[in-house]
Formats: sequence, structure tokens, C-alpha cells
Amino acid sequence: MLVTPTNIPDVLLLTPQRFGDQRGWFMESWSAERYRQLGIPDGFVQDNQAFSQKGVLRGLHIQNPHGQGKLVQVIRGEVFDVAVDVRHGSPWFGQWVGLNLSETNFQQLYVPAGFAHGYLVLSEEAIFTYKCTDYYHPETQFSIRWDDPQIGIEWPAPLNPVLAEKDRDAPLLREIPVERLPCYESTEDATA
Repeated sequence: MLVTPTNIPDVLLLTPQRFGDQRGWFMESWSAERYRQLGIPDGFVQDNQAFSQKGVLRGLHIQNPHGQGKLVQVIRGEVFDVAVDVRHGSPWFGQWVGLNLSETNFQQLYVPAGFAHGYLVLSEEAIFTYKCTDYYHPETQFSIRWDDPQIGIEWPAPLNPVLAEKDRDAPLLREIPVERLPCYESTEDATA
């Protein structure tokens, strides 16, 4: 397993090892013990899949309370995947990580709870999967505007995304009351 740090320490890019021969390939996409050693919780309680066509942009979504850590990957197609730190008090507040995930690079992104998450489908169609550390609680989910200029996500161009109404009409990050956002808890504070 290759682990590549991102510009936000809690967000990890993972490349599982693949074994192939004339029959095809095999890859271990989840092992509680191995991922726990990497600092990824093993308390996943729900797996989701989404099918989307080219140009669909889903996000930026977050639940609070009931924050969901997500281990995401693409099993068909390609997406530009984004995690935005929206933890109030975080040194990385408002910063984002964006990476291409595809069926050919086999990479996974671990997005911790407290991050808004979204993705743009780059291929003709895509199947996106993710493991979640908490159940879906629609009453606690909200969206942050995908094109918030203060966040400044550099989405791949040209861009005229297909959006759900809730994502198209989502507020900017600065318009969301602070008490609605998750709070940052540093690992130093937790061990003190």
C-alpha cells in the first residue's frame, strides 16, 4: 500500500497494491487492520455507490452532527474528487484537496469527518463508491457552494456542471453559521 500525504495532513491518498497475470488482476480494497495502522478508522458502517454521467457534479456535502469519514474510490470511469476542510478553528479551514480518481489508477482518498466532499465526473460515466463511518442522516446534511470563490477549487475545465437543486442553490462557506460547522480537534488537544 502506497500512502501519499496531501496538503491537508488528515486527508490521505492511498494506492492499494495490485497483483495481475493473464487472467486479470486482484486488489485488496479494504482491510481493517492494515488501514487502522495507517490511521484510518475501521468503524465503517455503510457502503454507498453512485452512478453518474459526464459533467455531473455532486457536492460539496457534509453532515454535522453525525459527521462521516469517507474512503472513496472509482470502480468505473474517472472523477475529480475534492475534500474541503470546514472544521471551525482548523489551521486548514477553507483549504481543499483535489485529485483525479479513476478505474485505471485504483487510488482511494480518505476524507475525514469534518470535511465537505464532492466530485465532478470526467468520463462518459462513472461508478463512485465510498465507505462511511456514520449512517446517512438527511436532517443533518447540508451543502456548500461548489464554486465558492473564497475556497477557490480549481475544477477541470471546461465547466458547465449538471447539479442537483440543493447544490446549485447552496450557500457560500462564509454564509454558514459557525455553530453549524464541525469543530476542529487537534490530536495534541486530544492527548493533553
